[in-house]
Amino acid sequence: MRALLPAVVSVAVSVLLAGPSSAREYRVGLLLPYSGVYAALGEEIEAGFRLGLEHFGDVLGEDTVTVLKEDTEVKPPVGLVKTKKLVLQDRVDVLAGIVSSGVLAAVRDFVHSAKVPLVVANAGNVEATGPKCSRYIVRVSFSNAQIARPMGRYMAETGIRTAVAMAPDYAAGHQHVEAMQAAFESGGGRMLAATYTPFGRTQDFAPYLTQAQATGAEALFAFYAGSEAIAFIKQYAAFGLRGTLPLYAAGYLNSRLTLDAIGDAAVGSINSLHYVTTLDTPENRRFQQAFRERHGRIASEYAVQGYDAAHLIVEALARSKGDPEAFVDAAREVRFASPRGPWYIDPATNNIVQNIYIYEIVKDATGQLVEKILKVYEEERDPPNGCDLAG
Repeated sequence: MRALLPAVVSVAVSVLLAGPSSAREYRVGLLLPYSGVYAALGEEIEAGFRLGLEHFGDVLGEDTVTVLKEDTEVKPPVGLVKTKKLVLQDRVDVLAGIVSSGVLAAVRDFVHSAKVPLVVANAGNVEATGPKCSRYIVRVSFSNAQIARPMGRYMAETGIRTAVAMAPDYAAGHQHVEAMQAAFESGGGRMLAATYTPFGRTQDFAPYLTQAQATGAEALFAFYAGSEAIAFIKQYAAFGLRGTLPLYAAGYLNSRLTLDAIGDAAVGSINSLHYVTTLDTPENRRFQQAFRERHGRIASEYAVQGYDAAHLIVEALARSKGDPEAFVDAAREVRFASPRGPWYIDPATNNIVQNIYIYEIVKDATGQLVEKILKVYEEERDPPNGCDLAG
C-alpha cells in the first residue's frame, strides 16, 4: 500500500477516432478511504474501478474520463469536506466511491442539493436508498439489509432456532444485525443477544466471544470487515468455537481481500454476499484474469464493486453526455452481465437488484481456500421503505 497519497491523481481513458477531434473530458471524483481501518478496501475498489475504465471506456469514443481522488479517512466530517471540494472546486461531473455508511450519510444532503450524481461503490447505509434516498444517489454495491436478510432466512430454513450476533458499533453493524434478526425471527428463530463492539478500536474480542458462548445459542452471526475481521475470526477460531457455536456472517468477514491473512480460521464459516470469486461465467473469468495479471492476486467483492461502478458510469456518460439529470435516468436503464451475475438498478429506490450467494469457506483438492456455494437468492431487492425519488 502506498505510503504517500497524492491529493489528486488523473487518469485518462480514451479511444481516438479518425477525423477532427471534439473530445470532451469528463471528471469523476473518487471518494475512498486510503487511511484508517478501511484503507485496504479503498485501494481494492480503486483497482477495480480503473480496470473497469480500461475494459469499458471505449464506449465513450474519443471522450475521456479523468479521475480525481480524495481520502475520506473513514470520517464523516472529512468525507463531507472532500465531497464539497470535488464538486465546488474541481467541478466534477460525477462522484463515485464511499466505503463507510457514516460517510455516505454525511454527504447525502450536500449531494442532493448540488444535484451531482453519486455512484456508491460500497457503503450499504439502508437509509440512503430508503427514507433518505435521493434521485442523484445510485448504488451499485449493496444495502446492508440486502446482504444480511438472506442469511437470516437461510439460518431459519436450515433449522437453526437460536442465535447471537456481534458487530461493530456503527450504522452498518446495527443494520446488518437488525436485518438478519428480522428475517431470522420471521422464519421462526430467536435472537438471544446482540453485542456491538467499539468500531475501529477493538482488537481483543475475547470478552465478547465469552459472552456469546455463555448464551447457549446454536449459532453466531457476525459482521466485520477489514483489519477488524482478521482479528475477530482468528480469535473465534482460537477459542475453539467452531464445533459449539458455528459462525454465520456477512461475507466481508472472509473477503478474498483478507482471506489469505485469515487462513484456516475461515474454514467452515458460512457467509452471505453478492459476489463469489468461483462463479464460472465469461464475465467473471475475464475480470479475474485481468485483475490477477495486474495485481498478482484474486479480486475481491470490493474490486467488483469498483469495476461495476466504472462500467455504469461510462455507459451513463455515453448516453447522457454529462447532463446530470440525463445521467441519473440513464443509470436506471443500464443493464449488463457483471462478474457477480446480472444486475440492474431498481427505479423505486436507486438501489441495485442482484443475486445474493450463501457459501461456505472450504479447502479444495489443492489445499486452497475457496467458496462453495450452498444457495442463491436471486434478484434480491430492498423494499422502498419510505423512499420517494420524486420528492
